[in-house]
Amino acid sequence: MADTRIDEGAETGRRTWRFWAALVIVPVALFILISLGTWQVNRLHWKEALLADIQQRSTAAPVDIPELERLLTSGEAVDYRHATATGRYLNDKERHFLATFQGQSGFYLYTPLELADGRYILVNRGFVPYDRKEPETRPESFVQGEQTVTGLARAELTEKPSSLVPDNDETANIFYWKDRARMAASVDLPADRVLPFFLDADATPVAGGLPKGGVTQIDLPNNHLQYVITWYGLAFALVAVVLAGLIRRKSR
Repeated sequence: MADTRIDEGAETGRRTWRFWAALVIVPVALFILISLGTWQVNRLHWKEALLADIQQRSTAAPVDIPELERLLTSGEAVDYRHATATGRYLNDKERHFLATFQGQSGFYLYTPLELADGRYILVNRGFVPYDRKEPETRPESFVQGEQTVTGLARAELTEKPSSLVPDNDETANIFYWKDRARMAASVDLPADRVLPFFLDADATPVAGGLPKGGVTQIDLPNNHLQYVITWYGLAFALVAVVLAGLIRRKSR
């Protein structure tokens, strides 16, 4: 009989200890889950606003180079902004960026466009297949004279996107990431005369069909709603489990 009372007392003690532990842990866990859910709600609103802004920028009437410079100087985004530029391609200075387009491996051609004021902008003219990398395989792609290019302005990268990305091979003219400064320097363009952004040409057909323009993909993932549902769902489940436990405890 004494042993039974001792066992019952020990069990009561364990239940009491678990109750007080839960009283501390559950509110903390609930606070964390709700905070994470709320954070994702804010991220969702931010991403939706960003996508709407990019949509507006990319579909608005194209702006010229001076307007892009003004926007950049004032701190506004130039990335994905519909823009136009007029100048002369320096075809002998094109740079090759390793890429995949529509399931095919190859290169994007970045060619300096010399503007009327003597400055340059690197234009992503579009895609050529892997076996058409060398200029002699596509002489028709070298347009001459003054050209007007319309497309999307793209911001430059200030550093390599990831340590997993290989270093650019300037000797072989193969770039693995868009290092604007090195692209320009590797063909002896003066750094102070190269504009600090790119221009991705649109899909306007060119002689011979190469390069294929319109390669810019606006595909920013927006999974924040799933995360909102996950974190708030876990918070709801935690509350349900606690309530079920309290009801069971009361019935005992």
